[in-house]
This record gives sequence, structure tokens and C-alpha cells, in this order.
Amino acid sequence: QVQLEESGGGLVQAGGSLRLSCAASGSIFRLSDMGWYRQAPGKQRELVAVIASGGNTNYADSVKGRFTISRDNAKNTVYLQMNSLKPEDTAVYSCNAKYLWNDAWGQGTQVTVSS
Repeated sequence: QVQLEESGGGLVQAGGSLRLSCAASGSIFRLSDMGWYRQAPGKQRELVAVIASGGNTNYADSVKGRFTISRDNAKNTVYLQMNSLKPEDTAVYSCNAKYLWNDAWGQGTQVTVSS
């Protein structure tokens, strides 16, 4: 089972940038599809970005052109570079790993964007 730990969240002003990291344990990281999700207060969790084991990426329309997901299989880490942040990006961001029957989640990291 993959274990995930996010880091890099914090408080930033609108227009600023943050980079989130998700460190994974386990040998199946490179085989896993990795995703970043977020959940704002009172809202459902939504997919932000996903990167497949082969490197293909997909983004929510709301973050296209501003966020970039990447992975470093040598470091068992997936990143989310977030630029031009908006107050509506405020949420708890969680990392997810999927491979066959494995579906693992991290604890999440808070991102707060002030106006």
C-alpha cells in the first residue's frame, strides 16, 4: 500500500505562487496514476490535476494555464506548481495514488489565498 504525505501549503496573496509536494512510500509509485484534489469549505472534493504513470496530464478547466503537475519517479514525488493563485483556489489539497486495487490518500495540506 502506498503512503502519501503532502507538504508546501500555506498562506499566499492573490497572484502569488506555491508548490505542493507529495512524497510517496512504496515501490509502486512509478506505476501509479497520481492526482491532486481539493476541497473547499462547504464544497465537494474536486479533481485539480492528474498525471498518469506514463506522464500524460489532465487539468480541471479552472486551473488550466495556471497549475502544472509533474512527477519525479526517482524521488517518489509528485508536485503541483500553482501560479497566479486566486482566492477561489483556497482549499485543502490532497494527493491521491491509484494503481490496480490500490487507492491511497494523503492527509492534505491547506492552501489559503488572500485577496
